[in-house]
Amino acid sequence: MSKTIKQLILAIGSGVLLATSWPINGITLLVFVGLIPLLFLEDIIRKDNQNKKGVRIFLYSFLTFLFWNGLTTWWLVNSSLFGMLFAILCNSLFYSLVFLCFSWTKGRLANRSGYIFFIALWIAFEKFHLEWDFSWTWLTLGNVFSEKIYWIQWYEYTGVYGGSLWVLVINVWIFSILKKHELSSSLKPLVNKLIGPLLFIALPIVGSLFLYQQVSDDEKNIKVALVQPNIDPYDTKYELTNSKFLSLWMDQTKPFFKDSLDYILSPETYFPEGYGEELKVYPKSILHQDIQKELAVIPATQFISGIQYYDIYIQEKAPSLSANLVRKGLWIEYYNSALGEQYNQKPQVYHKSKLVVGVENLPMKSMLKPLLGDLMLDLGGTIASRMTQSKRSIFNHSELKEKAAPIICWESIFGEFVTGYVKEGATFLAVISNDAWWGESPGHKQLLSYTRLRAIETRRDIARSANTGISCIIDARGEILKQTLYNTKTVLIGNISSRNKMTFYVRFGDIISRWAGFVGVLFFLLALSGRLKEKRTITNFKKSL
Repeated sequence: MSKTIKQLILAIGSGVLLATSWPINGITLLVFVGLIPLLFLEDIIRKDNQNKKGVRIFLYSFLTFLFWNGLTTWWLVNSSLFGMLFAILCNSLFYSLVFLCFSWTKGRLANRSGYIFFIALWIAFEKFHLEWDFSWTWLTLGNVFSEKIYWIQWYEYTGVYGGSLWVLVINVWIFSILKKHELSSSLKPLVNKLIGPLLFIALPIVGSLFLYQQVSDDEKNIKVALVQPNIDPYDTKYELTNSKFLSLWMDQTKPFFKDSLDYILSPETYFPEGYGEELKVYPKSILHQDIQKELAVIPATQFISGIQYYDIYIQEKAPSLSANLVRKGLWIEYYNSALGEQYNQKPQVYHKSKLVVGVENLPMKSMLKPLLGDLMLDLGGTIASRMTQSKRSIFNHSELKEKAAPIICWESIFGEFVTGYVKEGATFLAVISNDAWWGESPGHKQLLSYTRLRAIETRRDIARSANTGISCIIDARGEILKQTLYNTKTVLIGNISSRNKMTFYVRFGDIISRWAGFVGVLFFLLALSGRLKEKRTITNFKKSL
């Protein structure tokens, strides 16, 4: 077998191992060895006598990440073929550049320092990839345990980056053991050396099982109804008026009014008519008045729903970077929002603040606008940017002391972001979503699965309403207590607990990623200076003597 074929097998093997470990039906343990073939490949290329090492490492690692991304997120094609190709290719490119940076830096550091840099750089990139305009959080390594909630109850301290650190340390540790092992020698020394990393896999799981038992079983004193209307998001949804949607909502929920409900949740953008409801005058709108009439029958119930709002500005200059140009001198701001309505109470509104790239916002707009001017703002409706808000909002219940966190779809993937609601006093998480875009594929299942991690991190129960499903009740351990079937029209009734505890993660957030960023920058600067490279050369010279 040629060297090229062997190297292709290593590159593809890493990508397949990572993809095969991923939820929903993955073999999770494979993630602890998923990067080892790629690390061997990098080490082989660095030691061979061929040229263009950097180019080869980049191309092989791109192949690895292409397989990982493609096999894991192919379902994006259900929304857009271009969107799927763009996401997979760009994400593979970003990870390949990270790996290339590690390889270059490792060559200028002591061997152990190089792999410490690899771990720090990877986690720092995951955090960066979570926050910038091209945010794509799906493949954060810590997400891989979303179906293994018994393993990672300690996420209440570390968040998902604790999981990423766990995975990376085990991969590097096992790789270093295998690298030193002679194939011709006995297996017994190898097995003995592997005891260490195997214990490092087992002990956090044992600790997690202990923490699982420590989570209090608080009284489930909040009764919720989760509406799953099962409306086609491509056609039917935008053909109906908001009044019609309210009528459909009444038909679905009225049979349950007698159940003394505390909350009724409807999915993201449940009221989507036209441009939406005008935000500035919504309290005087027909929709608000009609909702109030219906809620008069259940005054102790709060209705939380998705809705689209808009604001109009008549002026020459754009009122903000997110404003959309309709025609000269006329601008419109769109909001993908959550609405909290209760009888005889002022409506409460929260605007979605983590937007889907390319669908709800145009990336790098502040940089591109000076170059392209209004051309990028007048795309004929291809991309309509949304306005966000800087601070999380919670919805207060006038009859109870409860405070709901109105989390809209994509936002449920962002761990530290969700803690902002809890810091504002949220006693439970109310997730409203529209998972119909991805059809019957792993996409909507993974989104729900990742949401379970937010329950563990914040120790809050979750009520989740999704248009086509899966709507569900999740407790503070991440257990799904009740759920609906996908692609069915139904209402799920359940009870959740009110909780006030502030976890370590809520208080301090992603400190692991921040330390990773610090360590990564420090080691990169040392690599640039060449000081550790000089020490490494001297050490190797002494060994040769």
